Amino acid sequence: MNWYLQNGKESDVVVSSKIRILRNIQGYGFTNKCTEKQKLEILSKMEEILPGLGYDLQVLKLKDIDEITKMSLIEKDLISVEFAMNVNEEKAIAINKDENICIVINDEDHICIQVFSEGLALDSLLNMAIEIDKKIEKLVPYSYSKKYGYLTACPINVGTGMKASTFIHLPGLKITENINKILRIINGFGMNVEGLYGEGKSDLYQISNNKTLGITEEEIVNNVKAITDKVILQEREARKHLGKNGLEFKNKIYRNFGLLKYSKILPLDECLNILSIVKLGTDMGIIKELDDLKIKKMYLYCKNANLQKYYGQTMNKKEQDIKRSQIIAEIINS
Repeated sequence: MNWYLQNGKESDVVVSSKIRILRNIQGYGFTNKCTEKQKLEILSKMEEILPGLGYDLQVLKLKDIDEITKMSLIEKDLISVEFAMNVNEEKAIAINKDENICIVINDEDHICIQVFSEGLALDSLLNMAIEIDKKIEKLVPYSYSKKYGYLTACPINVGTGMKASTFIHLPGLKITENINKILRIINGFGMNVEGLYGEGKSDLYQISNNKTLGITEEEIVNNVKAITDKVILQEREARKHLGKNGLEFKNKIYRNFGLLKYSKILPLDECLNILSIVKLGTDMGIIKELDDLKIKKMYLYCKNANLQKYYGQTMNKKEQDIKRSQIIAEIINS
């Protein structure tokens, strides 16, 4: 199974972890200053070296990827919307079969190394990211300053060029109305925190570093881990408090489970909100009919592009809402 269908450490709260490293090749301007010919040269260099890195990476040019597949990659957080929008000859990704490694070529920076894992796994991801980074650097020299570190297109990424993220599920804090207080505390520690699907649209949040200069990669990871650990404790306390409400809380869980199981039309936003409560109930052992794998499958296949890829057909919005309820029912009953 791909990494996003597996469970890891602290998976009841931490859905996944990600490390991203930005690099630029020495002798070339940033992509906004590069000519098309230079960008094609960068792509050619990367196509030449990537197969020899040892991760079974396949280079896919963006122009050769169909629209639904591009959208599915966005839904999996493998590429950005902005990258997918401008289909140029020089844009590409290098991705392995498990999709836990995805290197984006000629986005805002020449190279964006991304590694992913289920649960809280920043230490192992850091080792993997650095290993890939150093292998590439031996073959392609990076733009580097002795004073500032690795140079990037956006000044806020200069230094390590690294972003470490955890993606966390916080329904307990939201239901107990403590979420805003926790988010303010996270910001106060110099971390970024944002809703994964937009403000208020779900109970999934991303915690990441906002400092890359004057700090080591290990310090970045340790800081993000420390904040994430504190949030895990707060979320589990909130869930413990909710569990004391007994029948009233269980009723809320099962009402949402009933909506998920028996609805015949499910818009995406509504589905994500319901799924959040159902995941909470499953993680707390209230819903016995589901397990972690079924929850992860529902999160994956309820999204528009991956839903269409699952059924192998292009759908309008109404058809998606109907098919979404069908795939949810299939997973629950499987």
